[in-house]
Amino acid sequence: MRYLIDFSYSGELFSGYQKQSGLRTVQEELEKVLTSINNAPVSICASGRTDAKVSAIHQKAHFDLDKDISCYKLKGALNSYLPDDIHVNSVIVVSSDFHARYMVKSKTYQYSINIGDYNPILRTHVFQYCKPLNVRLMKKAIKDFIGTFDFTSFSSAQDKRTNKVREIFDAKIEEHNDNIIITFKAKGFLKYQVRSMVGTLIKIGEEKIAPDSIPILINKKDRKSAPFMAPANGLTLILVEY
Repeated sequence: MRYLIDFSYSGELFSGYQKQSGLRTVQEELEKVLTSINNAPVSICASGRTDAKVSAIHQKAHFDLDKDISCYKLKGALNSYLPDDIHVNSVIVVSSDFHARYMVKSKTYQYSINIGDYNPILRTHVFQYCKPLNVRLMKKAIKDFIGTFDFTSFSSAQDKRTNKVREIFDAKIEEHNDNIIITFKAKGFLKYQVRSMVGTLIKIGEEKIAPDSIPILINKKDRKSAPFMAPANGLTLILVEY
């Protein structure tokens, strides 16, 4: 039987989502518990990978079990054995041809920046920038990310995919006291793309580059054009839609 789980995790102590030899990852922790429940190896497939230190509120993944377990019992068993920095929000049964990665319609990421006093409590999930930024300029500039473009300039050299064209459905900035929330929505993103886009917006907020620079950087199609990448700890995957 195939199941789909919605789950959250704090990225602070993980070396990313994807399983890596000798490193603690979200995938490894989930598969370890599922294998124990199933009494046989279980592989899971998530909507996508997140990097080290990146968190998730509503990540999604599917897997197959040999056993027929109710969703209620499976959720309870998972949360009983998973570590405290992973929590399963819901479990549903899906069709045998459902695919958590290939059927994604959109993903929404948020990046949080503190421009007030340093906050040690939030340091693992909010970028402690702790200096003023010209948010007005950032709000003006972020609109230029919306649309379909070749985002090579905002990708990583580690991303070996030849097609760097992506469509950003929505992009916005909200202010909550000293916290700036930057949101991007798309079907998918390149490796480090969101953090690179945020890094460029920070440079615009610092008034170190012009607010109309984004179209120029996009057109260069050169990853060295947007070199500043915001730290991973401010980034959270908040929604995956099918």
